[in-house]
Amino acid sequence: MNLLREEAVLLDAEVSDAVEAILLSGDLLVKAGYASEEYTYAMIEGFQNVGPYIVIAPGIAIPHSRPERGAIATGFSLLRLKKPIEFGHEKNDPVNLVCAITGIGNNGHVEMLQKIATVLGDQRTHEQILKASNYTELSKIITI
Repeated sequence: MNLLREEAVLLDAEVSDAVEAILLSGDLLVKAGYASEEYTYAMIEGFQNVGPYIVIAPGIAIPHSRPERGAIATGFSLLRLKKPIEFGHEKNDPVNLVCAITGIGNNGHVEMLQKIATVLGDQRTHEQILKASNYTELSKIITI
């Protein structure tokens, strides 16, 4: 099963800050039918309230929120930034991949977080994602 939908991918986007990156990654979730706009704003709110905890590894941010805040289906978006940006994380900034995730049920977003972290945590896969030129190439690299 491939949870990466073409409408949930945007490559080489230009953003000015972390909030804009989270907003754009949330918009992709909405376009793909994974979440409502409320979910996007809940992700931004979480980042503003808790800080850069979503920057889980060097160069990788995984915004998310609680399912009851507007998750519709399990899935994720992939936003690759043209120029890396600072999220305020001491060790893992700057960020060049923003993968917003959604999940249904009590543990849905946790399971999705584990899946995407496993994929992105592989250095070779991360490098391939950074070099991919289109959705077709990405869909062969990311198969969750």
